[in-house]
Amino acid sequence: MIDYSPFWKTLEKSNENWYTLTGKHNMSYSTLHRLKHNKDISTKTINDLCRILNCSVQDILQYIPSKEDQLL
Repeated sequence: MIDYSPFWKTLEKSNENWYTLTGKHNMSYSTLHRLKHNKDISTKTINDLCRILNCSVQDILQYIPSKEDQLL
């Protein structure tokens, strides 16, 4: 399972917030909603967040093994 809790911690430490992401950086409310609920987002969005927050991918997401993961 991909978990976006690192994103919220990174956002909290930055000069950005929900309002600047949507207003200044044109991120959609639905994207932030998807992050909040650990739903899929695109790699473009991950790239944009890393650029905006000047951080690494691991500052946005982490992988947590889960029994609900799809069997391969």
